[in-house]
Amino acid sequence: MKNLIAELLVKLAQKEEESKDLVAQVEALEIVVTALLRQMAQNEQQALIKSVEGALEAARPDSQVPVQDSEMLQQYVKKLLRHPRS
Repeated sequence: MKNLIAELLVKLAQKEEESKDLVAQVEALEIVVTALLRQMAQNEQQALIKSVEGALEAARPDSQVPVQDSEMLQQYVKKLLRHPRS
């Protein structure tokens, strides 16, 4: 029983570490996208935003992907492009 608990704790620690890595990657991408957007002229920003939103709309997932997941992705993309980090 102790071995099982120890294994579970090790797996939990690994998952937590993976989660931290993913959070760091996402935050790094947010910083990069924000910096790139700030370097663009307003009309270029709008063209890029429309292009990304159009591509996202065209790539709508099939019925196997939960609607909630798809909507969450769209919300995050919209937030990132329309309301970048300060």
